[in-house]
Amino acid sequence: MKGNYLNGYWKQNIRYLIMLLSIWFIVSYGCGILFADNLNAFKIGGFPLGFWFAQQGSIYVFVILIFVYVHLMNKLDRFYDVDEI
Repeated sequence: MKGNYLNGYWKQNIRYLIMLLSIWFIVSYGCGILFADNLNAFKIGGFPLGFWFAQQGSIYVFVILIFVYVHLMNKLDRFYDVDEI
């Protein structure tokens, strides 16, 4: 029973990783490279939006995703009763 229990934990953990890294890939590669020309029609802080995503935006999104991952993993740890507290 314990093996199946932890198997579900790791499957959900991998789902979270795939989901969050996919978002980061879309933001960094998609917004910074593929859609940069379309996004450059808009400006943020005086810079074209596509350039901003390539230089700053993907880093900000990555940091936000780290906090989201911590939150999701704390919830998952409590659900499977493997939290540290």
